[in-house]
Amino acid sequence: MRVRYTYRIYPNRVQQDKLAQVFGCVRVVYNDALAWVKSTPNEEKWPSNGDLQKLVITQAKQTKAREWLASVSVVPLQQSVQDLGVAFKNWFAALKGQGQAKFPRFKKRANKQSARFTQRGFSLSNGKLNLAKMGAFKVKWSRSLPSEPSSVTITKNTVGQYHASFVVESEQKSAEPLRPSIGIDLGIKVFAFPSVGEPIIAPNYTRLDKKVRRFQKRLAKQKPGSRRREATRLKIAKLQLTIRNIRKNFLHVQSTKLIRENQTVSLEDLAVSNMVKNRKLSRAISQQGWAEFRAMLVSKAAQYIDRAVNLISRWEPTSQTCSDCGFRWGKLDLSVRSVLCISCGAEHDRDQNAAKNIDQVGAGLVHDSKCLH
Repeated sequence: MRVRYTYRIYPNRVQQDKLAQVFGCVRVVYNDALAWVKSTPNEEKWPSNGDLQKLVITQAKQTKAREWLASVSVVPLQQSVQDLGVAFKNWFAALKGQGQAKFPRFKKRANKQSARFTQRGFSLSNGKLNLAKMGAFKVKWSRSLPSEPSSVTITKNTVGQYHASFVVESEQKSAEPLRPSIGIDLGIKVFAFPSVGEPIIAPNYTRLDKKVRRFQKRLAKQKPGSRRREATRLKIAKLQLTIRNIRKNFLHVQSTKLIRENQTVSLEDLAVSNMVKNRKLSRAISQQGWAEFRAMLVSKAAQYIDRAVNLISRWEPTSQTCSDCGFRWGKLDLSVRSVLCISCGAEHDRDQNAAKNIDQVGAGLVHDSKCLH
């Protein structure tokens, strides 16, 4: 099984200049390849990855306009064209209803920069990362790699931090879970309500978010290209990075705990892209990171031999059914937080009742004949 290990790297000034050159070449090759595809007449077949590499790398190096591509390693340039091929593959799959992906867009200099090296373009020696035509880089090893990496991706975020992300092969773990299954009801005020245990409360991003919005208002009034505008942009990027790091750490901790303690984790297949269209709740929903949390659960479950993540239909009436007797009382207003079942007399917390129903549906123990499948 392939997993990714990411570490912080600290290039010196010369190495930063070389990386900037590589990032620029990778971006130009990607954009040139995309431009070739978009300029292809509709009646003609699009060029393959191999043809695009010849056009935007091999032949481009022989022209005055692109001769500087020869100053960097060819490995990240080839990987850039392959990345475009993957983007098109995902787009074609989305057209068939498999996943969500948009038509590839041109890369911009102001966005996050990246370059991927295969085994031909990098090596590890004496605790340092050696990249082709760039020398050795200092890496902050927070943990050891389980095996030899097959590739490494160098990234530079909008704040100016550099990271090295290694892809390695890892064996699946085997551990005895505490519980056979658990249901998770995701929310906004309470991030997640498990069917067993205490509610999971998300960090409060309000203070940092207010700072971001204040600086964004200031940025909108400043002159494009000015030093003050760039300083404000950097402040916004640092604040947004802080929010992302806090959220990612929280999601990692909670997803790891859930997968370790439970053999099966069930949650609703929420249409987050549709939910964020609600202008009143879009910011709160986006800050929760439900999609990222779900992706973490799936990826961490794959690291174990006997773990699974079940996604139940969003149309299951989990909030409309008694988790004890299966009586369906119907739709409730969001302001109703406690429900008394008129059939069995049990009193339920709305979220915990939904979580129990999610667990039962995920485990295949649906007891309400009116449930949709």
